[in-house]
Amino acid sequence: MDQIKKSFTNPPDAVRPGVYWYFMDGNLSRQEMTADLESMKKAGIGNVIFLEVNVGVPRGKIDFLSPAWQELFAHAMRETKRLGITLTLGVGPGWTGSGGPWVKAEESMRHLVAGSVNVNGGKAEKIKLPVPAPYPPFFGESNLTPELKEKWKAYYQDVAVLAFPTPLKNVKIEDIDEKALYVRAPYTSMPGVKPFLPEPFFEETKDESYAIDQNDIIDVTQYLKTDDTLQWNIPEGKWTIMRFGMRNNGAVTRPAPYPGIGFECDKFDTTAFKNHFDAFIGKLFSVSNFKRASKEGGLFRLHMDSWEMGAQNWSDNFQEEFENRRGYDLLPFLPIYAGEIVDNKEMSERFLWDLRMTAQELILENHATYIKKLGQQYGLGLSIEPYDMTPCADLDLGAVADVPSCEFWFKGHGFNSSFSCVEATSIAHIKGKPIVAAEAFTADSGEGFAAYPGSLKNQGDWAFAAGINQFIYHTFVHKALGEHLRPGMTMGPYGVHWDRGQTWWPMVSDYHKYVSRCSFVLQQGQTVADILYLTPEGAPHVFRPPHSAMEGNDTIPDRKGYNFDGCSPQMLAEASVKNHKIVFPGGASYHLLVMPIQKTMTPHVLAKIEELIRAGANVIGIPPLKSPSLVNYPQCDVNVKKTAEKIWDTTLPPKEITVQKCGKGKIYWGGDLSYSPDNELYPSYEATSFLLKQMGVDEDFKSSNGKIRYTHKKLKDADIYFIANRTDDTFQTKCSFRVEEGAIELWNPLTGEIRELPQYTREKNYTSLPLTFDAFQSYFIVFDTTKTPTKNNNAKNFSNLVPLQQIEGEWNVSFDPRWGGPEEAVFPSLSDWSQNKDEGIKYYSGIATYKKIFNFNSKVNGERIYLHLGEVKNIARVKLNEKELGVVWTAPWQVEITDVLTEGENHL
Repeated sequence: MDQIKKSFTNPPDAVRPGVYWYFMDGNLSRQEMTADLESMKKAGIGNVIFLEVNVGVPRGKIDFLSPAWQELFAHAMRETKRLGITLTLGVGPGWTGSGGPWVKAEESMRHLVAGSVNVNGGKAEKIKLPVPAPYPPFFGESNLTPELKEKWKAYYQDVAVLAFPTPLKNVKIEDIDEKALYVRAPYTSMPGVKPFLPEPFFEETKDESYAIDQNDIIDVTQYLKTDDTLQWNIPEGKWTIMRFGMRNNGAVTRPAPYPGIGFECDKFDTTAFKNHFDAFIGKLFSVSNFKRASKEGGLFRLHMDSWEMGAQNWSDNFQEEFENRRGYDLLPFLPIYAGEIVDNKEMSERFLWDLRMTAQELILENHATYIKKLGQQYGLGLSIEPYDMTPCADLDLGAVADVPSCEFWFKGHGFNSSFSCVEATSIAHIKGKPIVAAEAFTADSGEGFAAYPGSLKNQGDWAFAAGINQFIYHTFVHKALGEHLRPGMTMGPYGVHWDRGQTWWPMVSDYHKYVSRCSFVLQQGQTVADILYLTPEGAPHVFRPPHSAMEGNDTIPDRKGYNFDGCSPQMLAEASVKNHKIVFPGGASYHLLVMPIQKTMTPHVLAKIEELIRAGANVIGIPPLKSPSLVNYPQCDVNVKKTAEKIWDTTLPPKEITVQKCGKGKIYWGGDLSYSPDNELYPSYEATSFLLKQMGVDEDFKSSNGKIRYTHKKLKDADIYFIANRTDDTFQTKCSFRVEEGAIELWNPLTGEIRELPQYTREKNYTSLPLTFDAFQSYFIVFDTTKTPTKNNNAKNFSNLVPLQQIEGEWNVSFDPRWGGPEEAVFPSLSDWSQNKDEGIKYYSGIATYKKIFNFNSKVNGERIYLHLGEVKNIARVKLNEKELGVVWTAPWQVEITDVLTEGENHL
């Protein structure tokens, strides 16, 4: 604990926040790159993500990946190394994906496309089969350069030709574009996108009128001629002939610098990515003479940003991979890609489920994990933002990362991506990853330079309580044009603008120290959570806890008294049971596993749940009735039913909450636990929390006024709670912590102060403290089990401040003439600049210096004395009698002046 205290007071460089260091297409300056990095170092920034984009800013003279550009990248590598700043490199040009003009169409992301003709049989006929058209690019053809559009249209490769009797009814599978992975729309920004697809469960019999009988499908590929005709002796009846081919899906690097626009590489194939790696990342390694990563600075990590290149559903080896992984041939199921129903709806939907799972496995193994392995050869880590348009389950894609990452937008200025924060923190906790990074405070054009450190305080504390412990501000745009233009180049409309062009930048380091202190502490130990929500099998999937488990439910929703994580079935495979808690190798443990309210589950996942229950786990869930897959069909359904009956005894849900013992554990179901009032995947938080109380598990934290957010870290010798006022009110409240031992300390991340709290009570599993909060104020409350607590019934945790003296009268104020302000001015009293009659003051943006001489003659007896600044816009550095007292950027707007204040005259 002693070392942790030292690092809390003076955080190491490794926990400093970072920035997205964006370059606007070709606008690069060697001198200004150094100026950028030196300003970051001085301001307390410790890492950068290097990306270049084209968002409409006029192009510069340094073409992406030209020799001059490569030398400037090498310069950035050298400078970050010199300054001790770590650099993270995106795996492709633009902010998303991995591709470029070097990616050939045959190594790009591809779709299976189909065209069909209807014919009458009973004769030999030469049938013209049109070449199937490509599927429209999700972001439109306008994103394709003329050269790429030509290649997109030209690339085609035949896969198969199938014939079958034309169904009597024309009934198609609903939402086939989503289900067959032609489209995965952006979940964050497009209304109506599903977080997951419906499970393939139907209670129906085969209807011959609209379904194609699998046994009637004939492979006629061999009869296709090079002139696009089919010479075939057609059987009697009406027949449909479908031609299937492979085409590019239209996904290109975006929004890449113009010379970096090209196809996205195949996400199913390691060879395709290796060729991309060599053409882009490998080339940069070579020019910069990069050999191996170092924690002391320079290139340190690779980064996959939010998945925005959509989905693919085919590649050269997809048919072979599918059969190897699923155990059956997909050829007779190909018409399902076009929305046709083979055998019946459930069989078709189960095939599509298998298709999506195969695609996910290929992406995880041959793309994400392969990138990680390539980076490991150079000592590089990998961070992944696994959300938005990913065709995978977000949790499984993110679990590949060394640093699971997320994004949150500046409240009121953009989209609500808070779900990604829940996902990233869940991944980190379960996988035992100490760092959860966030693309922090992304903003749209409405932000307009309105953000400053104090405006970020409440949302930043929300992020810390949510489990995030590394902020990477979006964005610091490279100031290629120099200091004489303010605020300088921006990333088009996107912010927040977190860079040296800001007026307050010279004073931002104290805010960054606050962030570093919080980040350091929150990277220690294991996060405490009681509930583990199991996601359903299948892809894509966005984990969303029940709405009732959160408060606020806008861009900054807070957890309630029982914390939770989400867990995919793939992650659950690593779980075991100890003392009736579900535990993971990374250290995470949970009192209760909550299964999704679904009727399907594969036999191997259900077997894992049975194993955990028999070992002593407590589980909420309903019995599955069949498998969602065609793997080992129909025996898979028999196995699911047999295992379910062993656990639950019956598959008929009871009307009341029922406890079923199974081995050393228990399964809870029925009543409020077997349905969701909001038609969600899980029972309500109220039902789950009531059960936890019945099990003897109390809430981890509570406050008497309900205005405090929290998170709890468990260390070997301590319990550490981060708590924060989520309102702009000032109050005292009783806070109760689920801890019964240890000396109690308050660690103030604003000042670095550590002090003992003597005023507390202990009873019924809790330690309770009266705590005083200013607007949006935050603390760490630390229970140190290596020390014996000191209790003093007469002492208070907080002293009451009383006014001693009001500093009144005129102030001498100086502005910077370079930016239009007067070098000297006199304010009769403190006032709003925008109300001043002097236009140099009225329209001034920048730093001004206020000076005043005042006399102090009050008598104090050993008490601490503070200078309270009142209302500040928006940040202030204070000097008294030539002594620097620090920067004030948030409430309480005060600095201690006890040792600097003199009797008589004082210079402020």
